Amino acid sequence: MAQTYDVIVLGSGPGGYPAAIRASQLGLKVAIVEKESLGGICLNWGCIPTKALLKSAQVFEYIKHAKDYGINVGDHSADFGAVIQRSRGVANGMSKGVAFLMKKNKIDVIMGVGKVIPGKKVEVTDKDGKKAEYAASKGVIIATGGRARELPNIPIDGKKIIEYRKAMSLEKQPESMLVIGSGAIGVEFAYVYASMGTKVTIVEFLPTMVPVEDEDVSKELTKQYKKMGVDIYTNSSVEKVDTSGKLCKVSVKTPDGPKTFEAEVVLSAAGVVANLENIGLEEMKIETERGKIKVSEWYETNVPGYYAIGDCTPGPALAHVATAEGIICAEKIAGHKTEALDYNNIPGCTYCQPEIASVGLTEKRVKEEGYDIKVGKFPFMASGKASAAGVKEGFVKVIFDAKYGEWLGAHMIGANVTEMIAEVVVARKLETTSHEILRSIHPHPTMSEAVKGATEAAYGEAIDL
Repeated sequence: MAQTYDVIVLGSGPGGYPAAIRASQLGLKVAIVEKESLGGICLNWGCIPTKALLKSAQVFEYIKHAKDYGINVGDHSADFGAVIQRSRGVANGMSKGVAFLMKKNKIDVIMGVGKVIPGKKVEVTDKDGKKAEYAASKGVIIATGGRARELPNIPIDGKKIIEYRKAMSLEKQPESMLVIGSGAIGVEFAYVYASMGTKVTIVEFLPTMVPVEDEDVSKELTKQYKKMGVDIYTNSSVEKVDTSGKLCKVSVKTPDGPKTFEAEVVLSAAGVVANLENIGLEEMKIETERGKIKVSEWYETNVPGYYAIGDCTPGPALAHVATAEGIICAEKIAGHKTEALDYNNIPGCTYCQPEIASVGLTEKRVKEEGYDIKVGKFPFMASGKASAAGVKEGFVKVIFDAKYGEWLGAHMIGANVTEMIAEVVVARKLETTSHEILRSIHPHPTMSEAVKGATEAAYGEAIDL
């Protein structure tokens, strides 16, 4: 007889474990199924360990430019092995933190590979191949996440052609690396390796770096990366990779014709694909579309009692989106009155240096939709705090509706902007207008003053420009 819970969550990533905790907080008996490590890809191989790598790279950059701050240091070098080891230590600590949260919230953790089966049940196969069934009286939440997308003409071998997991655990630092794709994963790893001395080349299929961002942000990042010595080829595609020699020979189609590059390692960072295989979707006739599970605004699938959240569904593949979806889904299952997620107010952050943060519409998109707009930009070069910190690169750009003052979008590139974007998210949630931002005091000297400065610039009231 299957052990019964109110809710069973399949996957313990940033969508699954918050869903389990929220369901438990609302009085439900909960189990979570995990095949590898608590915390999923985000805590173990994604968001958290990459930020540890990025911090090490940033510290090394500071040391290399210590003279700019009036400080003399002796010989310096990056201990690549120690950098990787620190990153893994941070990830392991966070995974143990999730284990503590499961215990604190009285959530049963079932280790093994889960598969949804009829009757609101999950079949779990443990490491020894033993199968067991578990039932959920109220619902099963599928939160299986995603993995690196493998391009059909560039198979990942884990040695010379790698994906992000291997990039976080290489035994030695490569002298050269070619990165396919300039989304968040691509540019973050490009920064880590380039800052530590690896010769990095980026190949991007679309016309701009970080193509989902505002074009001004893309141009600024391109400029800063070229200063670092990173070679960038946009409107270009990798046709094939020959791994037979000591170095990879990479054939690239560019606007100037075909080119061949040599690199010790090729990092495939062409996005993510949902983990939908072998979890019972076909047998259960749970509908999918374009490689994602179709869900309602409350994350219900077409089969009653089965829900899905996070990267395996059509929303943005972001950890904080998965968390929000998981909490809303758990509240809905518990009969709690909740509010649907506003996907037009999702912040996006890229943690390279300079950092990128944005929310809302780009200037190009706003114009396509026919808005009459006010646009303001405040460069960090005019910021006292940025000058004092030695991080004058970048800007804050804001876009308002000229008629009503509605905040349509904000786009930032610079130091610590990922910590600043929440102001805009909250302001947009509260339907704050440009007038209210102009009359809100921002502390001096801070990087966040640039938000107010950009708003002043949009309305011809700039004080520091």
